[in-house]
Order: sequence, then C-alpha cells, then structure tokens
Amino acid sequence: MPTTYDGPIVDAHQHFWEPDRNPHPWLRPGVRIPFRYGDYEAIKRRYLPDGYRRDAGPHRIAASVYVETEWDPADPIGETVYASGLARRWGLPNAIVAQAWLDREDAAAVIARQAAEPLVRSVRHKPGGPARPGEAGHTLMSDPAWRAGFALLAGHGLHFDLQTPWWNLDEAVDLARDHPGTTLILNHAGLPAERDPDSLDAWRAAMARFAACPNVAVKASGLGRPGHAWTAAANGPVVRALIDLFGAERTMFGSNFPVDSLCGTLPDIIAGFRAIVAPLAAEEQHAFFCGTARRVYALSE
Repeated sequence: MPTTYDGPIVDAHQHFWEPDRNPHPWLRPGVRIPFRYGDYEAIKRRYLPDGYRRDAGPHRIAASVYVETEWDPADPIGETVYASGLARRWGLPNAIVAQAWLDREDAAAVIARQAAEPLVRSVRHKPGGPARPGEAGHTLMSDPAWRAGFALLAGHGLHFDLQTPWWNLDEAVDLARDHPGTTLILNHAGLPAERDPDSLDAWRAAMARFAACPNVAVKASGLGRPGHAWTAAANGPVVRALIDLFGAERTMFGSNFPVDSLCGTLPDIIAGFRAIVAPLAAEEQHAFFCGTARRVYALSE
C-alpha cells in the first residue's frame, strides 16, 4: 500500500520579488515578453515569504532555494543582497542561485563577489540557442568566452543551474564532461512542453544522455503548460521518468512559485507530486522532497 509523504519539504526552485521597487525589466507595467505560460500579468505583483507560506497552506516548507529572477543584469550583486535581506527578515530563502553572465568581461569579478555571499550556492545564465527541436545553431554552452566563465565556477565551489530545452542537452553533456568538478543542475526537467509520445520519447532519450554524467542533477519543477491545469495524471509520466533516469538522489522538487501559480495552487501542485511519488520507498520520497536539495545546495537542518 503506497504511503504518501508527509515530511518536511525543501523547495529547490522558487522566486521572490517586488516589481514596484526592484529592477525586473520583464515585470514592468506594460512589458510583455514571450513567455511559455502565455499571459503572465497575474504574477506582476509583490511576492514575499509571508505570501509564499500562506500559499503553501498546510504543507511544511522547511527551506527554499531562491533562483535569480531576470533582475537588471547591470546589478547582479544587488539581487543577491536583496534575497539575503529577505532571508534575515523571514527565514527564507535558505540558499541562492545568483545571476552571473558568464560571457561578460566582468564575469570573473561577478562570480567572485557572488561566491563571497554566504547563501550563494550556484549561479544561472540561460544559454539561449535553438528554440525548437532540429533547429540549426548552438547555445552559449558552445561559446568559448561563455565556457571560460563557466570554468571559473569550480574554483569558487559553485554549482551551475542550467535552464535549457532538452534538445540542447548534448551541449550540456559536453560541458559536464569537460568540467567534472562542477555540478550542473537542470531546471524544469529540461522543459518537456510537448507531451505526445514521440516528443516524450525524444525528451527521454536526451535526458538519459545527460543523466549518464555523474556530476548532474535535475529539478522536477516548472512542469505547467498553458491552457492545462496542473495534475498528477498529466505530469506523472515526466516525474517518474526523471526518477527512473536520475534516481531520487539526484532529483528534487521545485515549486517554481509564483510562476507556476499560473497553472495551479501550491497545495494542489504539492499534493500532485506527493501522489506521483507515493509508490516509492519512504527514503526515496524523503530524498525527492527534502534530502537531495539539502545535500546539493548544502542546507543545514
């Protein structure tokens, strides 16, 4: 008889922001960028730890990982200082994935400054690239200047949070193999937006090649799709495939809130994940919801 997980949760991927006082170009009034969930006007509002805890309802969030929010790239340290201030006031977040543009001339200085901040564990710089399977071109993961910036992370003990669609993962495999001392954490399950059998087969094959690298992990996060409610039935095949490929010891839960509030409530999403992983052994469920994120992001109990 499956036992539903009821322990502490470490949210490995979430955001806080105050668009009315901080520099988020994409959250400004009247600005509309191409967004995978479509209309995102509803999240152009303050979102702070007290609101997040209210959204979580009865679920016990023990810790969270703040992921950079496309803050003004002219001030990457400013975002880290802001998130660190939230932690001092609210007790959340407990780790930070900071902004660092790896191909800029100031990359070495920014990485060093970010690494000096006590809560920073990782950095993120979305590498762009082909927008659909089979499209010609490469991402920044193949750019020499970007890779030179990436090479600096290991010396500072920093991970790299990678957000790229699954069809770019062969470049990520090369990156992981060339830098075995740096952990790559794939955000949002490689963005499997299309769920037809052929698309899922291609996604799984790319994910399997990536999972074969020992220095990678993955977040079961950001699984919503425009026009579809977040359900365990819709997302279960993706989550089960992640755990099959990476194991629970390299797979971690992430809410992607408040972004995924466009797809479902936080209690509904957490309950959905709990239902999906209920057939797993208790220790695997604990790893998925708590233990893996604690270890990867070096969070204290």
